[in-house]
Amino acid sequence: MERESMEFDVVIVGGGPAGLGAAIRLKQLANEKGQDVSVCLIEKGAEVGAHILSGAVMDPRALTELIPDWKEQGAPLNAPVSEDRFYILSETGATKVPNSLLPGCFHNEGNYVISLANVCRWLGQQAEALGVEIYPGFAGAEVVYNADGSVKGVATGDMGILKDGSHGPAYQPGMELHGKYVLFAEGCRGQLGKELEAKFNLRDGVEPQQYGIGIKELWEIKPENHQPGLVVHTGGWPMDNATYGGGFLYHLENNQVAVGYVVGLGYENPFLSPFEEFQRFKTHPTIRGFFDGAKRVAYGARAIAAGGLQSLPKLVFPGGALIGCDAGFLNGSRIKGSHCAIKSGALAAEAAFDALAAGRSSDELAAYPEAFKNSWLYEELYRARNFKPAMSKGLWTGALLFGIDQKLFGGKAPWTLHHSGPDHAKLKKAAECQPIAYPKPDGVLTFDRLSSVFLSNTNHEEDQPCHLRLANPAVAIEVNLALYDAPEQRYCPAGVYEIVREADGSNPRLQINAQNCVHCKTCDIKDPTQNITWVAPQGGEGPVYPNM
Repeated sequence: MERESMEFDVVIVGGGPAGLGAAIRLKQLANEKGQDVSVCLIEKGAEVGAHILSGAVMDPRALTELIPDWKEQGAPLNAPVSEDRFYILSETGATKVPNSLLPGCFHNEGNYVISLANVCRWLGQQAEALGVEIYPGFAGAEVVYNADGSVKGVATGDMGILKDGSHGPAYQPGMELHGKYVLFAEGCRGQLGKELEAKFNLRDGVEPQQYGIGIKELWEIKPENHQPGLVVHTGGWPMDNATYGGGFLYHLENNQVAVGYVVGLGYENPFLSPFEEFQRFKTHPTIRGFFDGAKRVAYGARAIAAGGLQSLPKLVFPGGALIGCDAGFLNGSRIKGSHCAIKSGALAAEAAFDALAAGRSSDELAAYPEAFKNSWLYEELYRARNFKPAMSKGLWTGALLFGIDQKLFGGKAPWTLHHSGPDHAKLKKAAECQPIAYPKPDGVLTFDRLSSVFLSNTNHEEDQPCHLRLANPAVAIEVNLALYDAPEQRYCPAGVYEIVREADGSNPRLQINAQNCVHCKTCDIKDPTQNITWVAPQGGEGPVYPNM
């Protein structure tokens, strides 16, 4: 069956803060200038916000620029930050760092504790009210090119393909969505963004992206343990001092608390499990008291692009641009990306609108990277550029280097630190490392993966091709298991990867439980042989995050 196609002025792939920010800005400009600009946004989640997960403490700066009256319009920013606490943890103790000693990036005055999923749902309503056509449940599966090699659009994934590759009775081919410009806002480690970076050499001369995995739970706690707007960050235990990681505890409204842990994916020990480290974090005496008599209500995980300015690729190519975390717009030092994403989307939208108004299409939007260079977003990322490479040197050395960078030079030190290489290449062989004995979950404060995935509302149709592709299935056993003790069993926070054997322990094989996948993309990033590729399953599948 031949694909049908639809034509738009601008097609946007992804309904996160970057994509929605771009869509809203395009329509605002069209309305201001009295021009008709057609904008289509596709989102792979079942609804806008379904796949959105972030801490999150939000700097409202970009939102205020985009929608100045967001408070009057009912934006769900309801918990202004009331207090900052930063602790350095040991196994049994905690040292509170005086706020006067903290760099400015750790101060959250004027920010809000939010559910980014709910903010995106609200942004989606604003976009639709302006005339943006939003199609949830449609994953961008393929880039469509013009004869001259420029980007023409995207094709949504085929539906109803069975596990053996044949067409089932409900088969429907994907649809092509053509745009004069296409903005890619898929989030961290976007499937199509990876393809575009390779095709157009967007990463030539750019340092490797650096990633983390953020794992998060949402809890309802007792009113007496709740302080709306309280923001807690931690460093140290349960990580060793050489491994980047840290915890967070954010108090939202309605007696809800978001608790989570971030582990830098440049870690060396293949026995490390980010999921188990997060569970251990909750047992610390400084943290666990918040959860007495509490109830866990949601769980999820997502990779984070944290390389900063040094790792940003070229942003434009003929016919389109990368925005948000598809490019890597995140301020790792502030642990914030939503305001960066909105701003990048707005800047790209302004460049695309001007090009359309001038009668151009399918060229490079050179005005977008130029506008970025002249924006407060560039200034902010420049001041933060040394954070991740400093912290990769270990907790104490990194804290000293970054403290000097921020306190003495205000982020404008006469040097720029560099990233040492891609995260997947930093994993050591199992024989060189010490196994880690993690405690069993108690089912009250700490949990296993499968009960956690249940709370993510994840669902995939089982009779479809696996969306986690192995370039060479033999590598999983002959290299990953033999040399690294199959680290995919541990870095995946959803129990997707499992080594199974015969009753006598022979014939190991990798079993992929793709139905558990929460779309965090960690496997695509951390696999030491880069043998695993994540591609979008059928549209609408995956997690459905409430209030995350």
